[in-house]
Amino acid sequence: AVQFARENKVPYLGICLGMQVAVIEFARNVLGWKDANSTEFDRTSQHPVVGLITEWEDATGAVETRTETSDLGGTMRLGAQDCLLEPGSLVHDCYANDVIVERHRHRYEVNNKLLPQLVEAGLKISGRSGDGALVEVVESPDHPWFVACQFHPEFTSTPRDGHPLFSGFVKAALAQHQKNG
Repeated sequence: AVQFARENKVPYLGICLGMQVAVIEFARNVLGWKDANSTEFDRTSQHPVVGLITEWEDATGAVETRTETSDLGGTMRLGAQDCLLEPGSLVHDCYANDVIVERHRHRYEVNNKLLPQLVEAGLKISGRSGDGALVEVVESPDHPWFVACQFHPEFTSTPRDGHPLFSGFVKAALAQHQKNG
């Protein structure tokens, strides 16, 4: 479904695993890394574009390293986190802000070791964690509306106050429908 949306310019909004799958699809079909995957699904992939967050800072500031074989208790990136948006990006246009706060609930992130190749091939990183270390939002720059985020916009959307990403997605879908008839 991600490949179809990307190749056929169908509006796409990926949330959490939807972002991870978008990165995997991009790596497989644009970079040609046929074995690209998440370590959650395939620990033997030569191109683990998504992996377990392995370094955690405890309440004292000490860094603890964990692996897939460690006790994963307490390893979830959870709660409200700052996100720095790239000016001129679709997501920046949706929020009309440089810094947003969004809620998270995940253990897996885009693998920064493979990020340079993904970016060089055209994946746009349009949002990063407050410290700049983690990918929060990706876009496809040659697509009218392809946005995928690691956070959960559904946690803060209400019927009376729809989330900016849902509004942007619906507007893009409506525009495409009106264009295509």
